[in-house]
Amino acid sequence: MTEPQTKSAVEVERERRIAELEARMSRRRVGVRPVAAVMAIAVGVALLAMQWKDLSYFLSTRVPLTLGAEGAYRFEALVSNRYAQVHGVPTVRGAYERVDGGLYVLVGLRDSPFVVRREALPGEQWPEGRPPPQPDQRPFAVRGRLLAQEDAPRYRDALALMKQMGELQPHEGRLWLLVEGERPGADRGLMLVSLALVSFVVLNAMLLVRGLKRR
Repeated sequence: MTEPQTKSAVEVERERRIAELEARMSRRRVGVRPVAAVMAIAVGVALLAMQWKDLSYFLSTRVPLTLGAEGAYRFEALVSNRYAQVHGVPTVRGAYERVDGGLYVLVGLRDSPFVVRREALPGEQWPEGRPPPQPDQRPFAVRGRLLAQEDAPRYRDALALMKQMGELQPHEGRLWLLVEGERPGADRGLMLVSLALVSFVVLNAMLLVRGLKRR
């Protein structure tokens, strides 16, 4: 008569142990190891740092810096990574690039340190297999994102080529790139990605604190 009672006690003890293990596993699922949390935070912060310049431009003022016109440029107003406007006479030569099916021209403003990247005009179309045409020679005004030469690594080679052509006058040894059409606050996708990264970092920071408290 005692054997069934002994088996029942064993089963109860086994169920108790299973429940205890399940509870531990459940607590671990909502937590995270401190080392993993620190690594996740570091990755998130690094990604935010990589796009910090783009984010700071997104949040900058939409009132353009006025850099003047030919013969009266305001070099004292130069600030990298700001929305700016300038007027000038284009250089005789320029550089072309194709991006996502579109044709863009990098053309300088004579006797200045400014290089403008803009969409090709109707008379600047570049047929495949032929030399690129001369940039449109009409003076023009342009607004866009102003970048110091060192802040535009993608265009390092193109700017070096423009400098060698001899029609530009670097200011304090460097050129300045104006990317037409890039306005602060226009890239909403950038803000969404930044918010997602901030949320990711904050979440892992909370999990890190919780994990340290349990220890």
